[in-house]
Amino acid sequence: MLSTKDLVFRKKPVKKLIERYIGPYVVKEMVSKNTVKLKLLTSIRVYPVVNVSRVVRYRELMKR
Repeated sequence: MLSTKDLVFRKKPVKKLIERYIGPYVVKEMVSKNTVKLKLLTSIRVYPVVNVSRVVRYRELMKR
């Protein structure tokens, strides 16, 4: 999951209604110790190499 903290959106939604993370996305490769390359959709205009602090492991919610 990718953090939306510093992402710029075309339409300015209300800050408290924006999701904290978008995704899940596949990690293509580890570029260095602190950067990863993600497999993003072409509609997302973000550079695919991001810092690992922006990425969080995806966990499915357990159904009861």
